[in-house]
Amino acid sequence: MRSKWLWLAGEVVLAFLLLRTVDARDAAAFGAFLTEDATFLFGNLAPVAGRDAIVAFVEQFFAALDAVSHDVEADWWSGGRRCMHGRVSYTRADGYRLEVPFANVLDVSADGRVSCYRVFIDNSALFA
Repeated sequence: MRSKWLWLAGEVVLAFLLLRTVDARDAAAFGAFLTEDATFLFGNLAPVAGRDAIVAFVEQFFAALDAVSHDVEADWWSGGRRCMHGRVSYTRADGYRLEVPFANVLDVSADGRVSCYRVFIDNSALFA
């Protein structure tokens, strides 16, 4: 059975709703999209396992930023997997802004939540 929020929104907008929580820097809302045992892989960092650990990781990342903005250029669905790519802009508290390409791959469980979230990005200049 699909969760109510996904049924109302439809699978087509899953990725966009999820990215809205990131752009709003709302870690709790981001966590609501994840299964309890989700895995999060961000760039070349170590994987983070479990919704609570992922929310804590994302909260810490968001705290270092003043703004995040995604521009999705393409989005597609295949076999329980949502993929998207585009450009993301990060702004730090000191005003430094970095825009880089990204690609996300989301494994979506039967209940409509994300069980594995992979972010392919090189944002190393953000904190260099």
